[in-house]
Amino acid sequence: MRVDPELCVGCLQCLPYCPMGAIRDGGGVAVVDEDECVECRVCQRSEVCPVDAFVQPELRWPRVLRALFSDPLTVHPETGVAGRGTEEMKTNDVTGRFGAGEVGFGVEMGRPGTGCRFADVEVVTRELARAGVTFEPKNPVTFLMTDTSTGEIRPEVLGEKVLTAIIEFKVPAHRAEEILKLLTSLGERLQTVFSLDFIVRAEPDGEPEVVERLRRAGWWLSPNGKVCLGLGRPGGEGGGRR
Repeated sequence: MRVDPELCVGCLQCLPYCPMGAIRDGGGVAVVDEDECVECRVCQRSEVCPVDAFVQPELRWPRVLRALFSDPLTVHPETGVAGRGTEEMKTNDVTGRFGAGEVGFGVEMGRPGTGCRFADVEVVTRELARAGVTFEPKNPVTFLMTDTSTGEIRPEVLGEKVLTAIIEFKVPAHRAEEILKLLTSLGERLQTVFSLDFIVRAEPDGEPEVVERLRRAGWWLSPNGKVCLGLGRPGGEGGGRR
C-alpha cells in the first residue's frame, strides 16, 4: 500500500488504523513503510482517509503473499480459502482429517502489532520436519515448502512479512507432549510470537485421554475452542458419525 502525496492532506487520521503501525508522519503527509506493511488493506477499507489517498499497487510475487496471508478477503489460489489458514478442524465431521488417536496442531505465528516473516516460520517448520510430523497438505504454508520432509520454505519468500501465518500438522496422540516441549523450546529463536491450537476428537464418554494426560503433566489447555457437533459422515477409514 502507498499514499499519494499529491492527494494526502496530512490529517494523519489513518495512523491508528494500521494493525502493523506501518503508517507514519512523513513531514506533513502520511507515509507507508512498505517493509512493515503486510498489505492487509485495513487502511483503505476503513475509508478513514477524507481524500481517498491510499493507492494499492499491483502486487507481484513474492510480495503478493502479504495480501494472501493478511487480507481476509484475498483467496489463496491453491486452497480456495481466504485468509491465513485452512478449514482446520471445522469440517472434520466430513473430512476426517483428525482421527481417533491423532492430535492436530495449529501454530499461529504473529499477531497484529508484531506480524511475522517467513524466515521465522521456516525455523519452526524445519524443526517440526526433523521431528517427523505430517504437515497438512492443504495449508498455505505447506504450499510454500520446497520439501515437506525438511520443512524448507522457498528462499525468495523468507523476507516477506505477514500479519499471521498458521502451520498445521498432526502426530499420533502419544507424541503430543514431545511436540509441545519442542515448540516451547523454539520461542527464544524467533523474532515473533506464536500461539497453539490443539485439535482432538471428542470421545463419547468425555475428553480424550491425551487431554487428561497432558493436564496431569502440568500443561494448561484452554477449554475455550471450536466444537464440531458431529453431524457429518466422513469418507475416511472408520466411517460413521463424528
